[in-house]
Amino acid sequence: MYDKYLIRTGEDLSSIAKKFNTKESIIMDLNNIPFPDMIRAGKEIIVPIKKEKYFEYYTIKKGDTLYGIAREYNINPDLLAILNGLNSEDYIYPNQEILIPKSNYSYYVTKGGDTIDIVSNKFNQSNRDLLDSNETIYLLPGQLLVKKN
Repeated sequence: MYDKYLIRTGEDLSSIAKKFNTKESIIMDLNNIPFPDMIRAGKEIIVPIKKEKYFEYYTIKKGDTLYGIAREYNINPDLLAILNGLNSEDYIYPNQEILIPKSNYSYYVTKGGDTIDIVSNKFNQSNRDLLDSNETIYLLPGQLLVKKN
């Protein structure tokens, strides 16, 4: 699972990698960055989400379907697909690893036109709580926001 990240003034590839608990080389590969010093403040890059906080891993077995896995874990199949960068009709393969959202969190994938107020209302929480519970909020379509229940 990946997210968009806006590089801030004073950040370099090393500090961003540390922030997302990953390696510089992974961020470079994800973003086709040939040299570590080729990033700059204000540029948006793709970074891996810290999976262990909000998700657990599931290894696909022969005969599994997204719908069946979603039913087993009592989650929305469309959410399961979105979180894993899939369409709900996509074929999944044995030994493929996917993310299963942990049950003690609520998840929302932003849409065009979303505001802090709209998302806060969906989560039934204050704007401040929403901002505190998510590391970065850009409100670009496709960003995953999380609330601890």
